[in-house]
Amino acid sequence: MKLNKLFTAGLIASSLALVAFTGKTDTTPNHIIVKGDEVAVGLNLGNKAPEIKLSDPNGKTIALSDLKGKMVLIDFWAAWCGPCRRENPNVVAMYNKFKDSKFENGKGFTVYSVSLDKDPKRWQNAIMQDKLAWPNHVSDLKAWETAPRQDYQFNGIPFAILVDGNGIIVGKGQSVRGRNLGMLLKSLSKN
Repeated sequence: MKLNKLFTAGLIASSLALVAFTGKTDTTPNHIIVKGDEVAVGLNLGNKAPEIKLSDPNGKTIALSDLKGKMVLIDFWAAWCGPCRRENPNVVAMYNKFKDSKFENGKGFTVYSVSLDKDPKRWQNAIMQDKLAWPNHVSDLKAWETAPRQDYQFNGIPFAILVDGNGIIVGKGQSVRGRNLGMLLKSLSKN
């Protein structure tokens, strides 16, 4: 917790320096605003990840916040996306390796897969073909028009963000892809 307060203090100091230098405040959603001990929702490291609530292949709604307490890789992908499908074996390997691990701010590791598919059969077949064993597969079948795409501001997939058990972003982009994901999870693990 002491490290989080130091991190927050550093972010505040950086923000104040930016305001002093430019004379402007940043009002974009990525700007970190600290309210007491609460961290604002945003997309920077240290921000709370925006909420996502979508349905699984059976129509059951699964919210990102339902996974609170676990280290979660929010993985945006699609069955039709070649690079996504090539990354899936790595994600499966990391899930199998770290799913029972303990982290400072999380017990266990899981994946929250957000599909940008339109065809439900193709999406479900890809889940089975790639052996995506975690239970958290969601989509609204709106492809690029899905609401989380706007909230997470990405233009290409695969795209991923790693959040801790409190929903705080601890990794994103290339730091959570390929072998980097394993190195980051290992560094955050208490095992």
